[in-house]
Amino acid sequence: MKDFFLALGNPSLPFLRNALYAGILSSILFGVVGAVVTVKRIAGLAGSISHAVLGGIGLALFLSVHNIVAGIQPLTGALVFAIVSALIIGFVSLKAQQRVDTAINAIWAIGMSLGVLFLAKTPGYTDLMSYLFGNILFISTENLILLAILDAVILLLAYRFYPQLEASAFDEEFAKVRGVPTEGLFLAILTLTAVAVVLLQTFVGLVMVIAMLTLPAGTASYLARNLASLMGWGVVFSFLFSLGGLALSWSYDLPTGAVVVVLAGTVYVGAAAIKLGMKHVA
Repeated sequence: MKDFFLALGNPSLPFLRNALYAGILSSILFGVVGAVVTVKRIAGLAGSISHAVLGGIGLALFLSVHNIVAGIQPLTGALVFAIVSALIIGFVSLKAQQRVDTAINAIWAIGMSLGVLFLAKTPGYTDLMSYLFGNILFISTENLILLAILDAVILLLAYRFYPQLEASAFDEEFAKVRGVPTEGLFLAILTLTAVAVVLLQTFVGLVMVIAMLTLPAGTASYLARNLASLMGWGVVFSFLFSLGGLALSWSYDLPTGAVVVVLAGTVYVGAAAIKLGMKHVA
């Protein structure tokens, strides 16, 4: 662990400092967005979006490599697929008679399958590991800027619409009676979650991003008394998990994303066990 903190000050290791900055910025998104995802119980929807993103990444790489759309970035394809998937799931859940879980599973499976097919036909991009599991040590300055911008947008919106958000999260029928546009708010939440998922996949990857949208918030729920405190504690736990996972992975030469999630999962299970034990004692 000491080696990690010494390495942070090494001028020849700027990527490690970028990884730390990414952990800090990601923690805000994990904490705030994760709190809303957890309270509204839409983790399954977020998981579907996170996996459908692979289709957009694969399509963008395919179009770029074959000069069909020169210069298109994987991030662009991922954002398009994520937002479209979010809106489809949102409209199905609000308007259609089709079961929501069917739509979620369909988007999940189709998105990933399209990604695999496009990547299979894209020379040099048959390895899915970097997209599925991420690598925070490769994060770019551009990614940091995008994360910072999204952090600012999320915090501004959370502050501006907090009363409506809290009312919709805990009692949607009451919120409707009070005139809160719950359907529009739901679609906005899904869209912002989709954008967050795309940027966060550079941290822990598509497969594990859903874990970091739920585990810090789940751990925070044992301390929080309302949505605001859930967000705050979620940010704190996300940062601690990110910093701890980064330090451990650096010290023991392990994949950072996997270490972060295992650490988060271990703390969550431990907190749940302590809470259960306290109930039995009482």
